[in-house]
Amino acid sequence: MNVQAPIQAPEELRETAAGDGPAKGSAEATALHDRVRNHGVNPLLYWLLRAVLQPFFHLYFRLSRVGREHIPEDGPIVFAANHRSFLDPFVIATLVRRPIYFVAKKELFNNRFQGWILNALGAFPVDRGAGDADAMSTAREILDRGDCVVIFPEGTRVRPGPLGEPKRGVGRLALETGAPVVPVAVIGTENIRRGWRIRPHKVRIRCGRALTFPRVAAPSKDLAGAVTDRIWPCVMLQWEWLGGAVPEREAPPVARLRHVA
Repeated sequence: MNVQAPIQAPEELRETAAGDGPAKGSAEATALHDRVRNHGVNPLLYWLLRAVLQPFFHLYFRLSRVGREHIPEDGPIVFAANHRSFLDPFVIATLVRRPIYFVAKKELFNNRFQGWILNALGAFPVDRGAGDADAMSTAREILDRGDCVVIFPEGTRVRPGPLGEPKRGVGRLALETGAPVVPVAVIGTENIRRGWRIRPHKVRIRCGRALTFPRVAAPSKDLAGAVTDRIWPCVMLQWEWLGGAVPEREAPPVARLRHVA
């Protein structure tokens, strides 16, 4: 399904909580971004870990993937997904047979070894407390070379209950790159972790049809917000199809009149 947006409209790309981490523009953060931009994933580590994790997900989490036929076979893709667990990027990565890159809160890179592992697997840091130009620039470069990026428009993990409100960064990214956006819902990952224990629990992913928008060099905040407002209901549709919690909605006027009668 191709969705055309009117021409005009930037703004933030975020992922999760605040705290001390590599500051935006710091040498550490710059090195992490440069590695992803210039070298991509570590192929040995990425494909070895995937070869271990994918069968584990299928067996231990009874992973099911619906709608993979909607994913373009090649070229850049933005996966716009809800966010419930630290495992979300890894289960979403099983949707395609090529590396997927993703934004991760900068605090996850505080530990140098953990940061190296995440960076080698395609993660790059984002400062969730600000419109992070470095993260947006890295995401654009990844898409411009034809790779895939996972974005969590909610900006942080949201659980339990219905989905949260999206930030407009995903709309900005779609406009600035012209990459198709695949709406994705993940359900079940929020129930697998109890402290440090990983419990067996069914995990399901559902993809909707890719949305495309005209490429705009310098989109306004309003246009980026309008495009996000078109993308997010498609994510919600996949979420509700999977049985996710639905927010309270006002009854249509006719239904309200009938109720009064």
